[in-house]
Amino acid sequence: MSAQSWLRTTMSRLLFDEPQVRLRAGDLPVAPHFADLESLGLYLHIPFCAQICPYCPYNKELFRARVAERYTAAVKREVDQYAAAVGDRPITSFYIGGGTPTSMLHAGLGPILEHVYRSFKMQCPIHLESHPNDLSAENLRAIRALGVEHLSIGIEALQDRHLRTLGRPYTAAMARAAIERAVGMGFTSVNTDLIFALPGQSADELAEECRKLIALGVDQLATYPLFTFPYTKWPELSAKHGYHQASLIERRRLLRIIEEACHAAGYERTSVWAFTRAGVPKYCSVTVPVYLGLGASGSSYLHDIFYLNTFNVAEYIRALEAGRLPIALSLPLTRRMQMAGWLYWRMYETRFSKADFEQRFHEAFDAVYGAYLRPLCALGLVQEEGQAVRLTDPGAYWLHVVQDLFSIDYVSTLWGTSKKQPWPREVVLR
Repeated sequence: MSAQSWLRTTMSRLLFDEPQVRLRAGDLPVAPHFADLESLGLYLHIPFCAQICPYCPYNKELFRARVAERYTAAVKREVDQYAAAVGDRPITSFYIGGGTPTSMLHAGLGPILEHVYRSFKMQCPIHLESHPNDLSAENLRAIRALGVEHLSIGIEALQDRHLRTLGRPYTAAMARAAIERAVGMGFTSVNTDLIFALPGQSADELAEECRKLIALGVDQLATYPLFTFPYTKWPELSAKHGYHQASLIERRRLLRIIEEACHAAGYERTSVWAFTRAGVPKYCSVTVPVYLGLGASGSSYLHDIFYLNTFNVAEYIRALEAGRLPIALSLPLTRRMQMAGWLYWRMYETRFSKADFEQRFHEAFDAVYGAYLRPLCALGLVQEEGQAVRLTDPGAYWLHVVQDLFSIDYVSTLWGTSKKQPWPREVVLR
């Protein structure tokens, strides 16, 4: 066993009394898992792109109009399958990711949203991911007409040489123009995704990118280091060109540059990677406590279970055309797992209230996690003010290190297997 595997196993035992996580196939009656929910979030996955980027780990395939048409009908069938179980519970967050959701802007996205709003008790705005090439003035008006209030733009870089390295099909000037159009369209918030720790990227280049995005008026910067997932084409491309992967120390240095630029401009840290303009609602993702996932590879996190749909778009469609939910794997969550999952995602958002934990689990936070929190406070990674707990900037970085230790390997195993096997019998995360 490698040192990294030993550390993951040890931490798994400490946090949720399990040395490994085992997801299994099998029929899953979902209705009972909604019984104790007062509200929930909603996630919709759009698995289509105009091209496949070599570094992207998410589930996607090339857009084809006929498949998108069948996918639209399948998602509506999936909504119908859940309507009775969800009932009149309010949906308090709605996030649409991909893939490229705007690939279906004129090819089924509108009918899907209409069906969602007819079927569920929606009490929230829409958060939508988008591609710079899809953000003409006409398309932005169409997006606003769908009821989207929070828009994310996957620009990834603002220098042409880095865009070429990532295989992105636009120039820096085109990306800036798309951002300017979006910022002027009246969205509640506009987020831009930015990848850092790129091959050959200098500190000055990264600082310049941050300054330009802030000057363009974006409300939030979501900044991610370039992660390497073994099932993508990036390892092959990296070996071919001799790209250097940034170390944790290099990532910390670059992340500090982002922190300094954002804090100086009055942006607040709202997650490990995101910085939001003060006074503006943040563009959020699936960090909500419980959510239902729709679409191919859509995952659902309810109080006592995690499950995900098949990644294969054709199999997803076939299952729903046959009247079956497309659930491929599920994981019952022990109480310790539920607590650990809650704590991880609240820490990921960099702040939480102990009272919220106690309301959810009916146990005192300090009795469960006080022994872990005290040394983190002593090290300056976490600050406590009564019931409030907040990660410091160094704490956010070290949470990234933990994420690197657990999440990247877990995602690589789970998503990598799911991409190869539409209906895996079992996936074990060690």
